[in-house]
Amino acid sequence: MTVTPTDNRPAANASDETAWPADAVEVGRVLDAWGIKGWIRVQAYSTDPQALFASRRWFLKPGDAALGAKAQAVPSLLKILAVRDHGDGIVANVEGISDRNAAEALRGASIHISRAKFPSSDPDEYYWVDLIGLTVLNRQGETLGEVIGLMETGPHSVLRIAPPGLTPPIKPDQERLVPFVAAFVDAVDLEQRVITVDWGLDF
Repeated sequence: MTVTPTDNRPAANASDETAWPADAVEVGRVLDAWGIKGWIRVQAYSTDPQALFASRRWFLKPGDAALGAKAQAVPSLLKILAVRDHGDGIVANVEGISDRNAAEALRGASIHISRAKFPSSDPDEYYWVDLIGLTVLNRQGETLGEVIGLMETGPHSVLRIAPPGLTPPIKPDQERLVPFVAAFVDAVDLEQRVITVDWGLDF
């Protein structure tokens, strides 16, 4: 089983094109300028950042450190002209950003993309965002809890589960951790919002 962060039909009109999507998902952030011609360097939150490559409209929110005029200078929408892998990150060329100073003004901004723009996944692949909030049951029908996040361990992802009766923030030692691999995960039902696993309550 694989976890990763549709089509790109143009919006119907200009207002639709700039409107913040209701299904926006945070997928990365702007690290810094790259070069002198306005390119930006991006950190993706997924090890397989295909959503960033598939969408040509990235929505931005200013970083936590941005205040006042600096925050206002961050546009809510970037139109992406080109994006490519570079070393251990991603670089992108943005319409209207033509020099290093303009690119640096975006530093720290979070990048959001409409979930509808994510590439279609294979039958046995899932995006993290689709798994968070799902109820986890074992083969005995016992509730292990709710998925509150995932983490990468290298070879596979691990479900972070909050046991019933606990609400975030959850201490690390309170979480149940279940490897997201076929050996332990029997089924994922996105429609019913349930994951069935081979995992005991006392594991």
